Amino acid sequence: MDKVTAIFGENVFNESTMKARLPKETYKQLMKTIEGGEKLDPSVANVVANAMKDWAIEKGATHFTHWFQPLTGVTAEKHDAFIQPTKDGGIIMEFSGKELVQGEPDASSFPSGGIRATFEARGYTAWDPTSYAFIKDGTLCIPTAFCSYTGEALDKKTPLLRSMEAISKQAVRVLKLFEGNEAVTSVKTTVGPEQEYFLVDKEMYDKRPDLIYTGRTLFGAKAPKGQELEDHYFGMIKPRVQAFMKDLNEELWKLGILAKTEHNEVAPAQHELAPIFSTTNLACDHNQLTMELMRKVASRHGMVCLLHEKPFAGVNGSGKHNNWSISTNTGKNLLDPGATPFENAQFLLFLSAVIKAVDDYQDLLRISVASAGNDHRLGANEAPPAIISIFLGDELTAILDALEAGVSYGSKDKEKMQIGVTVLPDFNKDTTDRNRTSPFAFTGNKFEFRSLGSNDSIACCNIMLNTAVAEVLSQFADQLEGAKDLNTAVHDLVLKTIKEHKRIIFNGNGYSDEWVKEAEKRGLMNLKTTPDALAHLCDAKNAAVLKKHGVFSDVELKSRYDIYNENYVKIINIEALTMIDMTKKLYLPAASKYGKELADSAAVKSSIGVETTYETEIAKSAGKLTSGIFAKLQSLEKELIAAKDVAEADKAAVFYKEKVIPAMNELRANVDELEGVLPASEWPVPSYGELLYSVR
Repeated sequence: MDKVTAIFGENVFNESTMKARLPKETYKQLMKTIEGGEKLDPSVANVVANAMKDWAIEKGATHFTHWFQPLTGVTAEKHDAFIQPTKDGGIIMEFSGKELVQGEPDASSFPSGGIRATFEARGYTAWDPTSYAFIKDGTLCIPTAFCSYTGEALDKKTPLLRSMEAISKQAVRVLKLFEGNEAVTSVKTTVGPEQEYFLVDKEMYDKRPDLIYTGRTLFGAKAPKGQELEDHYFGMIKPRVQAFMKDLNEELWKLGILAKTEHNEVAPAQHELAPIFSTTNLACDHNQLTMELMRKVASRHGMVCLLHEKPFAGVNGSGKHNNWSISTNTGKNLLDPGATPFENAQFLLFLSAVIKAVDDYQDLLRISVASAGNDHRLGANEAPPAIISIFLGDELTAILDALEAGVSYGSKDKEKMQIGVTVLPDFNKDTTDRNRTSPFAFTGNKFEFRSLGSNDSIACCNIMLNTAVAEVLSQFADQLEGAKDLNTAVHDLVLKTIKEHKRIIFNGNGYSDEWVKEAEKRGLMNLKTTPDALAHLCDAKNAAVLKKHGVFSDVELKSRYDIYNENYVKIINIEALTMIDMTKKLYLPAASKYGKELADSAAVKSSIGVETTYETEIAKSAGKLTSGIFAKLQSLEKELIAAKDVAEADKAAVFYKEKVIPAMNELRANVDELEGVLPASEWPVPSYGELLYSVR
């Protein structure tokens, strides 16, 4: 047995482990819950809990925790030991079905957006049996949903599960209209989230307060060499990085996370990991674990993993590509066009449903990837623009054009690539290219939502995507279920949908100025910043669709609106305070010290008749920049004081966007210019060059 096979899933209480350890009837009942959504019987929970406890103890675990995903963007856990007191004063190792199914962490200090008052501390975690329990750091981790005492969801998992149920329900309605789907009882969305990240040397990191406090460099002049030569992309992986990747893969495989692809990305010190597809809920849990393990494993190797969307100015930031598809419980991918997509009515119907959903709810998709960090990245010639559009590729676009024009589509055989070297094998040319500038691109049998930031939870975008598509499928089912002639009704519905929503389809360069103008003509939204996007979260149509499919109540949606605005404000405020702190304690003292050294040197040289042009000119330049920095520092402090008077979170977010961020940018510009004047020996923090090329 090879090493990968030996360790894969060894720390996961997965289906094979359950089958081996549970009584046959208990296993069957549990699988009905996992696969069919049936309610879990308490007696089943008790048997599962005992088997899970025995397995975990054998693996060296002493504690268990309900592992959940609050609205902080990271995971949370409270550990309890497997011990219960006995009457004779001893202890026994116990774990009941009640402890498995329900927990009670303190909910008062998690973001709630006004759902809970600080003194209302009670919250509940509820076992999610569709996501396998696992052992991490000697603790049995049980994936759970998290809700308040009054029942509102306080996490990302609960609405994600709701959205998955919604799209399954509506997709099954549509599928039942077509022959061959008699065995279909459920539909699951599947995701493979590619994860980009940076690795920097820990010694360098520890000398940068901005990286420590905010995850990104708030100051930094460009290094002489960045990504211009494009030599890092897919280049040889450095030994130190390769050792990290090997260690990371093994840790992920132990948790059943299907990490497959790894390579260097475009920017220096930037890399990517891609997993194999899994159901969306599981993929979300796995991605949270992946980010956690990246940080832990990097630390073992004397490095720090940066997951901020834009840790360095002037080079590419990091994203997370959400490869999304829809599959039936019988194993059919509903977005697979097959050999003759123009004849595949079912595929064309689901394709048109996605097109309509993205067009109707482009604002929700934009909101789902909105964050202070991602604002630095979107549309910066490295990531898709803030304008949401769909790339379909030549063949699918031609099929839809032919359908709209009422003419037959002349399909083409797979074209052989001609590359002019006899010894190389022939291979077929794909019918679609890969458009890196498109936010939402069709890539063969799935859609790749490329706008996510690297630090995002994939829950948010999949909640919105699932719900939007569920709504359109609901509309389609309503129209088709009573049709006398299904073929004609499907044809007419697809044709109508394409005519009404083709504005969202764009196969060209999303970075071009022409596209911005064209998108405006088409009536597409261009929500450039997080406050711009969040302003539409509670729009009537958005609130209605999320409430209709049971994904968010009005209270839950309003809470997210407040939480996301507050989060934006807090992040920018921390960054501004960090800039002020670094400027006062590091940059201005360094500039003043060097200015004095230059002045003293000039005075000594002048006293003995030596030319002092260099000292004089550099001193003047440094002095002018120092004065400018001090003025910009005062301006930023003034804006922060004014920001305190803006009470409402949404208005505060707009104030930070319009007043604080411009003041931060002006301060940075002067400090970065000063870095080019002072010698390296006098600069108080590691430079971009040192950070980006520190891992060798």
